[in-house]
Amino acid sequence: MNPSQTDQTQVALNADSTGATILIVDDIPANLNLLREALEPQGYKILGTTSGERALQIAHRTTPDLILLDIVMPGIDGFETCRRLKAEPKTADIPVIFITVKDEVENIVTGFQVGGVDYLTKSAQKEELLARVKTHLKISQLTKSLLETSIQLAQTNRELKQEMNQRKQEQEAREQAEDALLKADERLSLISQQEASRWGIEGFIGKSRTIAAILDEVRKLQSAGATSVLILGESGTGKELIARAIHFGSARAKSPFIPVNCSTIPKELAESTLFGHVRGAFTGANQSRKGHFELASGGTLFLDEIGDLPFELQPKLLRVLEEGCFTPLGGTTKKQVDVRILAATNPDLPKKIAAGKFREDLYFRLARFPVTVPPLRERREDIPLLVEHFLRTFGAEMGIEHPKISVEALESSKAYHFPGNVRELKNIIEHALILSGREQILPQHLHFVHFTSVEQRVDENLLVPHQVIQSQEDLKSVQKFISECCEIAPNLEVRKPEILAQYLDFCHAFGYRPVSRNKFYELVLELCPQVVATQLGKERLAGFKGLSVTKLFS
Repeated sequence: MNPSQTDQTQVALNADSTGATILIVDDIPANLNLLREALEPQGYKILGTTSGERALQIAHRTTPDLILLDIVMPGIDGFETCRRLKAEPKTADIPVIFITVKDEVENIVTGFQVGGVDYLTKSAQKEELLARVKTHLKISQLTKSLLETSIQLAQTNRELKQEMNQRKQEQEAREQAEDALLKADERLSLISQQEASRWGIEGFIGKSRTIAAILDEVRKLQSAGATSVLILGESGTGKELIARAIHFGSARAKSPFIPVNCSTIPKELAESTLFGHVRGAFTGANQSRKGHFELASGGTLFLDEIGDLPFELQPKLLRVLEEGCFTPLGGTTKKQVDVRILAATNPDLPKKIAAGKFREDLYFRLARFPVTVPPLRERREDIPLLVEHFLRTFGAEMGIEHPKISVEALESSKAYHFPGNVRELKNIIEHALILSGREQILPQHLHFVHFTSVEQRVDENLLVPHQVIQSQEDLKSVQKFISECCEIAPNLEVRKPEILAQYLDFCHAFGYRPVSRNKFYELVLELCPQVVATQLGKERLAGFKGLSVTKLFS
């Protein structure tokens, strides 16, 4: 019982019954007047009637607080009147005191049986009458108060049960939501871990010092907050792999990584693509759309081929990098974003800056930390590891348990210049694995592409155009080059003249002459004597300034 209910009960106990309505039923008017004269001075409101039928009507209409009921009356007697009162819900709780002529046990028992609460003899003293009336009025008031309290308690109990059930349901829903959130977080963590595993540092294959230095830089950049990074390298060297490794190893790993190739964005849609637009910003903009910056909020935006970003859009990108906010196309309200920018481009970006096609201030803002990725030809020691990695990868995809490559094929791979870098090596291994019919990869399964650009075949510093290389330093450079070519296949003499003949072909096609006739002939005989045994080698050597094959190889 709460305090308010306790107070209600106490009020009922202390309540004065003065002002209560009492219905007196007696077929003798003199008795009615006698009882009225005794009760009215006490402040009670008195109603009187001489028949049971009339008493029922009055009680139903006025609901008195107490009824004094004579037993013996014409028509229905007091007992029947009481039965009918107790049968009606509206009058069932009204206390009834019977009035008898004699103190007869049988009448008293019957009176209690039909619902009476007490009895009085007509000869009772006034004090007894007042005491009994007052007592039963208080009991009635207390009963009503207790009943109301009980109803309130029942209602409160129901409300508490409902609230408890609601709280239980809310708790269950909260637990389910928390469980779902936990599972989602676990899934997100798992995805992040998988992505980190897929794109993390372990995704880098190689043991060269260059790769080791890059990995060290990546580790440092993972904890460098929002520092922007510019990744420089040729196509296919793994610039996006480095960007993903930085992202998935950082605190932003659970947030989006949005890659954007700037060279594929139509110039007229570039601003909308990066910064979004509001409805009606241009013809066809039927609804607002978020741009890549907003989609990447909290995470990383990777801008590949940043050098191809339209010049007109570069100032807005610079402003976002400096202020951390932007305005969607057609909008008037700035949006704040927390985005880390990783950009990538080929080494020609400085040329674009010099030509006025790329802003110098944007370059320095992007290149707060530059990372240079070397071409595969500058880390040939990593080729066997990469080949093995791609063999395992494609072998698993194709259901080949232990894919293999021959020593000859691997040596050929090490000799190739890979203009397409790691991406090209990956494609070559996949193609070779299919072409080999699930058997060991042989040299004839490797599909190497030869272009006409001398820069993609041989280091430019080994050749001097339109002149004979005769200095000792230049001779050593050429000798080193040919030695490296021959050393890649020490047990495959037949490959040496082919490599050397290819080298001569490059030189001849672009007007280069490696060394003087006599020095070059001596070099050939010293490093690759088998070249004179091949018609291809003889033809290549004879192509230099009409040099006679007979004279050289007589």
